[in-house]
Amino acid sequence: MSTTLEQPATTPAAPLPAPVPGPRRRLRGERSRAASAALHGTLVLAALVAVFPVVFLVFVSLRGRSGWTHPTEFSGFSLTNYTQVLTETSFTTWFVNSLVLAAGTTLLGVAIAASAGYAVSRMRFPGHRPLMWVFLIVQMFPVAVLIVPLYNILGSMRLLDSYAGLIITYCSVSVPFCAWMLKGYFDTIPVDIDEAGRVDGLTPFGTFWRLILPLARPGLAVTAFYTFLTAWAEVAFATQFLSSEEMYTLSVGLQTFISQQKAEWGLLTASAVLITVPAGLVFFFAQKHLVAGLTAGGTKG
Repeated sequence: MSTTLEQPATTPAAPLPAPVPGPRRRLRGERSRAASAALHGTLVLAALVAVFPVVFLVFVSLRGRSGWTHPTEFSGFSLTNYTQVLTETSFTTWFVNSLVLAAGTTLLGVAIAASAGYAVSRMRFPGHRPLMWVFLIVQMFPVAVLIVPLYNILGSMRLLDSYAGLIITYCSVSVPFCAWMLKGYFDTIPVDIDEAGRVDGLTPFGTFWRLILPLARPGLAVTAFYTFLTAWAEVAFATQFLSSEEMYTLSVGLQTFISQQKAEWGLLTASAVLITVPAGLVFFFAQKHLVAGLTAGGTKG
């Protein structure tokens, strides 16, 4: 006797209700249109504020002698101020003096800072930790406090009104900060590289020169850029330590355009535009290393 099992009748499932459309959920990190517009507006405003002084400086320099008194007139543009600065003043002499001082300070300052930073990073000698604190403490003294002792020291060494005196002075300002920065960058380079150099027969200086310095190019670029700007734009020391006109730097020479009776704004603005060219070129060649050097130098010690 066979029995047949009857299958229960199945009823079709009821259709699911259609989803009610609602506001789209933003992903993490996604901004709304209003927030994006506010952010871009703020960036544009900040860019305009940063660029306006430079644009206004160039604009006034092209207006001739009357550019400062009528800066809103959009006519009468010429290169008269630039021609007069380059041909009728001692601008070229000041430029050469500043370039020699900046180049000498950069070479000597980076060499001293790199040697000091590498020594503190790799070698353990009595006082290596207090030495770095001394570097920081030296940076706390304002320029006005240092002028008198440095003037007396350079005077006793007969280095006043000379390239060597100002180069030494500028190095005393830039080396402490650069040594601290390079010490942090050298800490990021593995010590195994030094050991491999010693295994290959290199001296400590050979290891430093042939292995470590090529790896530290970003850090060296940052310190070189900082040292160059320190010497290129310095005013206080150059004003006090230079007395002869043939030794004037750009910062000292530009002060001759201002007297108690009047100020040559056209010549000042034209000179200011010309002064920014070398600094811009140095930044252009060092920019690819600046971000890497600034970030890597702050990861350790």
